Amino acid sequence: MTLAVGCSREPAAPPGDAAVRTPIVTISADQAVSPVPPWRMPAVQVTDANVKDLKAKAAQALKEGRLFGGNEDAVPLYFALRRFDPEDAAANRGFDRSRALLIDRGDQELATLDRDPLSLRRAHEIAAVLRAIAPGDLDVVEYLARLDRTDEAQEANRLGEEALNAGRLGVDGGAGEALTHFQEALKLRPRDMRARQGVAAVESALIRRAEIAADHDDYVGAQRELDVAAKVRPPAPSVEDARARVAMQRIVRVNALRDAGVASLLREDGIDEARRQLAVLLRIAPAGDRSAAELRERIDLATHYGLFRPGQVFTDAMKGGGRGPQLVVIPHGAFRMGSEESEGQESERPARNIRFDRGLAMSRTEITVGEFRRFMQASRHRARASRRGYSTAYDERGGNLVRAGGVDWQSDYAGQPARDNLPVIHISAKDAMAYAEWLSNQTGQRYRLASEAEFEYALRAGGRGRYPWGDGAPPARAGNFTGGADASPSGRRWQNAFAGYGDGAWGPAPVASYLPNAFGVHDLAGNVSEWVADCWHDTYRRAPRDGAAWLNPGCRSRVVRGGSWASSPEETRSAWRQGSDVNNTNARVGFRVVREI
Repeated sequence: MTLAVGCSREPAAPPGDAAVRTPIVTISADQAVSPVPPWRMPAVQVTDANVKDLKAKAAQALKEGRLFGGNEDAVPLYFALRRFDPEDAAANRGFDRSRALLIDRGDQELATLDRDPLSLRRAHEIAAVLRAIAPGDLDVVEYLARLDRTDEAQEANRLGEEALNAGRLGVDGGAGEALTHFQEALKLRPRDMRARQGVAAVESALIRRAEIAADHDDYVGAQRELDVAAKVRPPAPSVEDARARVAMQRIVRVNALRDAGVASLLREDGIDEARRQLAVLLRIAPAGDRSAAELRERIDLATHYGLFRPGQVFTDAMKGGGRGPQLVVIPHGAFRMGSEESEGQESERPARNIRFDRGLAMSRTEITVGEFRRFMQASRHRARASRRGYSTAYDERGGNLVRAGGVDWQSDYAGQPARDNLPVIHISAKDAMAYAEWLSNQTGQRYRLASEAEFEYALRAGGRGRYPWGDGAPPARAGNFTGGADASPSGRRWQNAFAGYGDGAWGPAPVASYLPNAFGVHDLAGNVSEWVADCWHDTYRRAPRDGAAWLNPGCRSRVVRGGSWASSPEETRSAWRQGSDVNNTNARVGFRVVREI
């Protein structure tokens, strides 16, 4: 008997077996498997004469692991021998052993898929052989099922990678998105390295999204992406590391914005830029961070005070050497200027509300004799009293202010040489303005007399009482006023004075001898009255509402504000004001300056 088995036809399936299938496997490009055609049995001719020799060859091929591929390999030989003699026990055992080794080799190929992409094709080639020789065998069916699951997993991986490359991460479980596909692959093959790498890639993509969001100052979005990433493959040390990086980046960014905003404020036109920095800072700063509040405070300070702070005391350097007068920064704010109908004089009305949106610096004390002397020595200015040869001084014998010859800015209230720490008096409004102009030239800053509104604002220092200290008699050490306990060198007393009050002085006292007010300014309410910048007007009707000085070209009369050592209680009120010729000089009136900031 002769039986030929070979490539001339497909082997017939045993009765009851399913028809042989030729699956098409499609996976990603790096593991692509072209369709594996049905396996063609190599031609083997079995005869009575060669059967023994073929058995020996088959056994040797099996021993060497040569299972299929040629007509001298185990599977073709044993398959032909079984067809030649189905009852041949040795052939059947060899065939079964060959089939088992094929399945084992196929499983090995599947096991090495993560390391060797070509192993999947080899597993399919083995499957083609198994379908050809034993399609109905239970072990073969189970192997084919394992191969099908691997194919499905690879297809899921391919779809997952496509979705990943398209940015469809599928973190919400949406169909057709990356994470969903990778999770499906892991259900099919729990150890599938490609799927695990895909899941890790989804996590990395979410982390990268978070980093990009953080790079665009969207830290809320970054945290949202990281919260999602943490659910991809918990526990998630990579996500926690990313959280730490983003948190540090946020801190660095917040600090950089704050520092940049502060640096912007050092430029003259930098407030708008600082506000832009603040807007970003408010959006990105974490809860509890003080950077935004700090920058906002600095912006507010810069808006209202430039480079200064309210209450700050400073001096300006002068180009001639030395320093200018001590200044204190007056806080910005609002107050009601003037007196109401129940108080004061018509010239102090109508009362009006005034707001200062920017602070200013005011000299802490009246300008002293020593400070004015420096001006006189450094300039060509001739003070009014010096040119005129007289001023109005106090006469102790008569108890009055009288014209006295030889009295000028170097004299005290009685016409005697004045100490340098006394407020300069016997100066006109023009003398005071000349000093402010000289100081401006010396320092490069703008000095001037206070406006009437600025003076009253600083005098009241947040109060609304009749007097700068409130209502009633002044408290101890409030200032140099007409007090009932005061006495002149010869024992004279004031006829109209604050009962029971004594300040220990008769005439102006050295500056800063008494307590400062709430704004840190000395002697606004007493010691000497002071020239301010405004021209005199009989009322406040049509007066500026922005606190600026009310000026008229060529006006001959200026305003004097604040009480003095010789002022009656009525003239010590906060709203009191008086007009005086710009050339007047006397022992009761001095001045101080303000400096714009």
